[in-house]
Amino acid sequence: MFRNTKRGRLAVGAAVLASAALALSACGGGSSDDDAPAKVDKGAVDSALEKGGEITVWAWEPTLKDVVPAFEKKYPNVKVKLVNAGTNNDEYTALQNAVKAGKGVPDVAQLEYYALPQFSLSKSVADLTSYGAADLDGTFTPGPWSSVKEGNKINALPMDSGPMALFYNKTIFDKHNIEVPTTWDEYVEAGEKLHKADPKAYITNDTGDAGMATSLIWQAGGQPYDVDGTDVSVDLTGDKGTETYAKTWQKLLDDDLVAPVSSWSDEWYKGLGDGSIATLAIGAWMPANLESGVAAAKGDWRVAPLPQWEEGDNASSENGGSSLAVTDASDKKELAYAFTKFATVDQGVDIRVDQGAFPATTATLEDDAFLGKESEYFGGQKINEVLAESAKNVRTGWKYLPFQVYANSVFNDTVGQAYSGKSTIEDGLKAWQEKSISYGEDQGFNVK
Repeated sequence: MFRNTKRGRLAVGAAVLASAALALSACGGGSSDDDAPAKVDKGAVDSALEKGGEITVWAWEPTLKDVVPAFEKKYPNVKVKLVNAGTNNDEYTALQNAVKAGKGVPDVAQLEYYALPQFSLSKSVADLTSYGAADLDGTFTPGPWSSVKEGNKINALPMDSGPMALFYNKTIFDKHNIEVPTTWDEYVEAGEKLHKADPKAYITNDTGDAGMATSLIWQAGGQPYDVDGTDVSVDLTGDKGTETYAKTWQKLLDDDLVAPVSSWSDEWYKGLGDGSIATLAIGAWMPANLESGVAAAKGDWRVAPLPQWEEGDNASSENGGSSLAVTDASDKKELAYAFTKFATVDQGVDIRVDQGAFPATTATLEDDAFLGKESEYFGGQKINEVLAESAKNVRTGWKYLPFQVYANSVFNDTVGQAYSGKSTIEDGLKAWQEKSISYGEDQGFNVK
């Protein structure tokens, strides 16, 4: 996924913050797992394509611009109107407003994995099971597939994925004789060695990014959230994986090893270019951003597996990534599903990968041509081998809150205070938990 805005930069509108309340009123407070999807003849999709029509797709992902004409060429009776309704939360606000108003809802919408649950609970997205989506089990890597499934329902199809890896500046590492860390303890040691050699250089940057934090908690085996319909549990104080993350990141902050620079800022790009920010633990969608935003550092960067919390482990997690969902309000669901499948499973995958997107499909990730492609930017390294291996090793069992959009929006007010020394990560997690629980209860969830 191309990231032009920081995932944690959440200017959340009132409509998005009210989404959970709308969700509860829509579903009546019960679990939706047992709801039987409408029975749709799978041949109805083929019939709809032959009949034709026009569908509207809301998405900000740039590679879809090349997918649309390919789809229309294959299905000449169908027209696709591609609309950029804003990036992540701008789109979510517009979508929530349209759903609430009962008009202007697109047929297909791009939804990041962390945001999908809120639209699923409000029944704003269609269950794709009866359109043939259940037959796609095994088509996608475990992380993205588990993110779009909810019990027996399939709420969307994975468009891309963000298995995590360690992007590091080899030139800087070589200059200071630093070994690539294989554990997070070694990562801290590498940061200490780097900062001692050059006080202006840091092992990484962070000013408080909810997406980064939850991804590392996920990799550490944490499961701080559990969701069963409107029954929700939040445990950011006793969850072992969360404690593991907090201990290591607090040490990095205490030892002044983290650059106080916000991701996606001009200062951040400068730091990645001049070596003062030496690594990024981030999703597999990052290469395209480095190539476009830090072009002068061509040849300096490499990719390595994510450091492990325990020596000998081989675990990863997802950081970012989006799905395409068919809206429940669409009256052209068959056409909408056909486009969604084309973009995420069929010809659209190759089109998007050629443009720099990182796939969620196992067939692509196992393809010799994909794996063997050498990256000039990364000094001729076959980076897809590292990234594809990470995708295989994503821990299963992770869940997001049905109001994760809100939770992420208050991360900087809670855990983020630790980055300026006003608090500790442990105390920040307590505050984050309290705010999350309070908000969930205010919206009518049963939170424990």
